[in-house]
Amino acid sequence: MIVKGFSSSAVAAGIRYADRLDLGLIYSDTPAVTAGVFTTNQVKAAPVVLDIERLKQGRAQAILVNSGCANACTGEKGMDNARKSSALIAEALNIPDVMVQLSSTGVIGEQLNIAAIEKGLEKLVAGLSAENFEQVAQAIMTTDTVSKTAYRTIVLGGKEVQIAGMAKGAGMIMPNMATMLAFVITDAQISFTELHSSLFNSVERTFNRITIDGDTSTNDMVLVMANGRAGNPWIDEESREDKQHFQDALEELLKELALKIVTDGEGATKTITIRVCGAKENKDAEQLARTVANSALVKTAFFGEDANWGRIIAAMGRSGVRFNPERVDIAFGDVLIVKNGLSLGKEIEAAATRVLKQKNFAVCIDLKDGAGCEEIYTCDFSMDYVKINANYRT
Repeated sequence: MIVKGFSSSAVAAGIRYADRLDLGLIYSDTPAVTAGVFTTNQVKAAPVVLDIERLKQGRAQAILVNSGCANACTGEKGMDNARKSSALIAEALNIPDVMVQLSSTGVIGEQLNIAAIEKGLEKLVAGLSAENFEQVAQAIMTTDTVSKTAYRTIVLGGKEVQIAGMAKGAGMIMPNMATMLAFVITDAQISFTELHSSLFNSVERTFNRITIDGDTSTNDMVLVMANGRAGNPWIDEESREDKQHFQDALEELLKELALKIVTDGEGATKTITIRVCGAKENKDAEQLARTVANSALVKTAFFGEDANWGRIIAAMGRSGVRFNPERVDIAFGDVLIVKNGLSLGKEIEAAATRVLKQKNFAVCIDLKDGAGCEEIYTCDFSMDYVKINANYRT
């Protein structure tokens, strides 16, 4: 998909490994309305700190992203390296330094290989093309096994609008804002206020509903750039219908990316939806579902295809949400295995085990205590998860 006014490029700069795409650039030929959400981890990487300050202006024209090094916990030198890389790409693109957003992913605590970035910039800028979006998605991969992109086309005010997104992430995933990294470009014409609210609302229902291992990164961010080249009527506070149409499309795109992250979880073999209904409030349903989704015992049972519902109700009991255990129903897929807090027997458990052999399934929990209902998306824990993370820096 071509998004008007945007071009992208990626090169193998040798930041950490040789002959591997590791430096990407997304560029708008005009300043774009830009909104972002960032990690809530109090330990923030240098590029995150810089981006938050710059996005107060609500505009950007370029995103420079590297893999191989997170540039987190790197002190003043790390911040200097971030500023230097920003200045270098701004000069190469002939745009103001403050119009550059930076993003990094990789090992925490190591200094950024600024010499490799400087060496790769000429080729990076020369390679800018409207058709290289997928290359950048490959350049931001770390332990990901596949690149992750998604596309949508909508019509606003009689004008065709394109939205393209990419994400990376396979581990250190339980965002409380976004995911490891995600970038979205669109040629929609939209005000900053409406773009930011659309992004915030969409992230809350997508990236903030996934967990792989319960960890929140130092580098998490989602950036959306909208350059207005589609020529649709301005989406502002008066354009409620168009704003909702845009937000719906953005949320669909982000959910597709979020589920791709869960499916590609480090060592994952299954993608699971934890659905809790019948809670007093939605927030209670979310808290309970998230506790179940993050339980290592639950996730290893999923990997072992063991319908051990006791682990699920035990996790529920420590969630901090008050409920009556004697009213709880639990189903694996369409197989009800627990009714009013009691097992329905070994034969039913065997049928539930067959559900667990599927690549994708849902665990449905009914508290029968209200109208609150939420979903969290997770994956299983396999032995490969331990192996991948035990050898992450080697």
